[in-house]
Amino acid sequence: MFDDHFERTFRRLSSPFFSMGDVFEKPEGTVQTFGPYYYGYVKTVGEDGVPHVTEWGNTKPSSSLADSTVRDPYVDVSVNEQENTLKIVSEMPGIEKSDIQLNVSDKLVLLSAKHGDRKYEKKIPLPSKVDENSAKAKYTNGVLELTISLAKEKPQGKLVSVE
Repeated sequence: MFDDHFERTFRRLSSPFFSMGDVFEKPEGTVQTFGPYYYGYVKTVGEDGVPHVTEWGNTKPSSSLADSTVRDPYVDVSVNEQENTLKIVSEMPGIEKSDIQLNVSDKLVLLSAKHGDRKYEKKIPLPSKVDENSAKAKYTNGVLELTISLAKEKPQGKLVSVE
């Protein structure tokens, strides 16, 4: 009785993982050459005390498989108030630094890289305005680090002298 109940519960909970057509093995037992399929999330607590959840990957639970040719790299964005900088760290194994293209604007970073059959793309919204001319990037052992200075807050409008 307990075993039957456990088996039904296990099958119900695990069905989203196995209903994708057994993407990792064909019925004959040979491994498919396309993929990979992956999904993850990062939970953080912001400075305001509010928890934030960021999803990444090229497939999500309970959805159909996404385009597996483009990978959504894991990205971490952090602000250092003392140094007045913003740092973005991204994991992109299997590419060369010459394959990476970065486009930095004041509120968004477009990251893309392609080497052979590996292709990464990510739009990264920035929590603060940045000085795009100060951007410096380095890529070592599959990890990209981008450091950007935060933009100095300029007063809005025009200062008018009183006569």
